[in-house]
Amino acid sequence: MAGGGFSRLPNGRVVVALTVPRPAAEGGTVRVLVHAQNRARALTRLRNLGLRAVYLRGNAEPPTPDEVTAVLHHPEGLLWRATPQCPGDADALWRPIRALLRPGRTWQPGPTRPGLARKPMAPWRHLPPAPRVRAGG
Repeated sequence: MAGGGFSRLPNGRVVVALTVPRPAAEGGTVRVLVHAQNRARALTRLRNLGLRAVYLRGNAEPPTPDEVTAVLHHPEGLLWRATPQCPGDADALWRPIRALLRPGRTWQPGPTRPGLARKPMAPWRHLPPAPRVRAGG
């Protein structure tokens, strides 16, 4: 059974925080943060990633202001870290969700680049070409 809660932001979106068992065999629990349009979409995002038995019942453990800040500053809006009950993880950093779902790989931060985090898209590349107009005749 997952414990957790949610916090509604001024723009209407929500941050959902859940404490769930660690999917890997090592045991312990993790705290998962999701930023979404509403609570149902936040839980759907987790279920689509393979965490099937995730439910939010009540608001017993809402996200702290530090957790809200962490998830708002992450581009994917999905983070996790080990709960303090796990030995050695009391001061662990927030990690992307893919590091939790692939237990064989350890998460390494990517190389830092100045400027944008993603390569900007060429202007008008995503739009279909405009129809040509015949001149004359």
